[in-house]
Amino acid sequence: MQPLRCLAIGESKASQGDVVLTVEGVTVILSIAQMQALQGGRVVACEGGHGFIRRLDAMGIRPGVPIEKIVAQPFRGPSVVRVCGTQVAIGFGMAQRILVEVGE
Repeated sequence: MQPLRCLAIGESKASQGDVVLTVEGVTVILSIAQMQALQGGRVVACEGGHGFIRRLDAMGIRPGVPIEKIVAQPFRGPSVVRVCGTQVAIGFGMAQRILVEVGE
């Protein structure tokens, strides 16, 4: 297991599993694959090429948008998320590359 990296206030390059210090307290950045069912947050980054980003944009998933994980399937199965009032199924590979600032 990798140790968590801690980012200072104002540092912008977050990656999966980072703990970010903010003025309000501690914020955790997780991929959708790491989130628990019924856990929500705000999309921070999407790691991928132009085609991947366009596909996510067509589903309404882009940085700054609130997102909630509805269902987590076991064994690297798809995740169902709610974004912009719509439920969307996302495969495990895609879910690993979408980073979310988890709301506590």
